Amino acid sequence: MSSQNTGSVTLPPAPTPARTVTAVIAMLAASAFVMILNETVLSVALPPLMTEFGVGATTIQWLTTGFLLTMAVVIPTTGYLLSRFTIRTLFIVALTLFLLGTSLAAIAPSFGVMLAARVVQAGGTAIVMPLLMTTTLTLVPPQHRGTVMGLNSIVISVGPAIGPTLSGVVIEALGWRWVFGLMVPIALVALIVGAILVPRLGGGGRAPLDALSVLLSLLGFGGIVAAVSSASDLAHGSLVPPIALAVGVTSLAVFTIRQKRLQSTGKGPLLDLRPFKERNFRLSVTVLTVSFGVMLGTVVVLPIYAQSGLGLTVLATGLIMLPGGITQGVLAPVVGRLYDMLGPKPLVIPGVLIICGSQWWLSTIGPGTATSKLVAMHMTFSAGMALVQTPMMTHAMSSLPLPLYGHGSAILNTLQQLAGAAGTAALIGALAIGASLSDQDGPAAQVAGAKIAFAVGGSLVLIAVICAPFVTRHARPAEASTLS
Repeated sequence: MSSQNTGSVTLPPAPTPARTVTAVIAMLAASAFVMILNETVLSVALPPLMTEFGVGATTIQWLTTGFLLTMAVVIPTTGYLLSRFTIRTLFIVALTLFLLGTSLAAIAPSFGVMLAARVVQAGGTAIVMPLLMTTTLTLVPPQHRGTVMGLNSIVISVGPAIGPTLSGVVIEALGWRWVFGLMVPIALVALIVGAILVPRLGGGGRAPLDALSVLLSLLGFGGIVAAVSSASDLAHGSLVPPIALAVGVTSLAVFTIRQKRLQSTGKGPLLDLRPFKERNFRLSVTVLTVSFGVMLGTVVVLPIYAQSGLGLTVLATGLIMLPGGITQGVLAPVVGRLYDMLGPKPLVIPGVLIICGSQWWLSTIGPGTATSKLVAMHMTFSAGMALVQTPMMTHAMSSLPLPLYGHGSAILNTLQQLAGAAGTAALIGALAIGASLSDQDGPAAQVAGAKIAFAVGGSLVLIAVICAPFVTRHARPAEASTLS
């Protein structure tokens, strides 16, 4: 199978030294960690930004939605990019985009400029995440992938979890602009060091980029993200959500048909959909995306409850979420090693049950809930996430043949961003509906809405609870397997 049509990373002529592999993955992981923080870093900063730019809550939320939307649109192209360009080239492009976007965000004079900065940031982040995953699966031996992917999962899952904490501390001490200002030198150092360390692996493919597929991807994934993110506007009679959903679903259906046609004619699809033929990939991705969507929704709703319902400060809200982030970070590599020894089921089944149970536990909150209890609830939820994220990510990708790593990674990351937008929209919408239906006003109404939001989260996780037991013990060896 030709690498130019698959989005795979071409292996070097000789085995890559272990020290080089460690340095490359460490650099990619560190860079991705800083970049992925931006998914949630503004969750506790939205009120100051509303005051700064003079806009309402509906408008300011596009700083998060726009970020997710951009990632959902760009990620499907990464399979093509991984086949066309070397790892070093893509790393430099990703870090340059992130550095430019972050610098612009730090000095943004208006909401429009700030939104543009977030879009540029997301463009770089969308490239580096599949790059990290594909490089790991290409260079790390199968028997050690669970451990390394466990370390990588700190980037993907813990970054969003501790984003609000770091943001709260920085905003309280220095102001919201420093949330971005402090990232600039870190990104600059990562760019310089990475340009030196990251090898020129992969690339060389000559398959043309299908412009129609890119357009359909933009309309499909973008339409769906826009629809779920504006779903709460339905209560005000807006036609934007149903129209956006119709455009998104239709475009995505046409996109799927076109990818299959391009694959059958050997012209090279933008996104190779053959990973979905693998049962373990389908199940693992479903469990992973559902849990990730609920996680992002929880990370947004919990600060709203803490600040609007309990009257806590931005700093206190961030500190409440810190133990959960630490819990996830500590458990992730341990779970990775356990996955190498035990496989997925002994970890994932209890993991999804813990996530589900903790969501229903969160739905019991009230206006007098102690902060210590809130911390315990979030830590329990984070422990469940740690048991799910690493095994499902590793199992999904390890079930694929080597040539499909690039496209499998693109599919996984795209669906995670869509799930993140959908999960956030679902829980925020439930919070708004619950607050409006409450016979109370002010903080009490926000508490009532948050209770409904977490109940919705618990209901969504039932999808993962149902799917988890059907994940098989052993994924096929990726180097030997084939998908026709």
